Amino acid sequence: MPRGHGEPIAVDGELEPVTVKLGVWVSDTKSRRDKLAQEQLDDLRELGMDWA
Repeated sequence: MPRGHGEPIAVDGELEPVTVKLGVWVSDTKSRRDKLAQEQLDDLRELGMDWA
């Protein structure tokens, strides 16, 4: 997924979808994976993040 990818998400109370910068989150999480707790890495693996 490209770093600039955004995903529109419906949020209660908002009229318009909110764009979540998912590409930035994935990129940052990958680059900082050595600082994640084992439980966090396990959760990411369960979600299908092969690099976790």
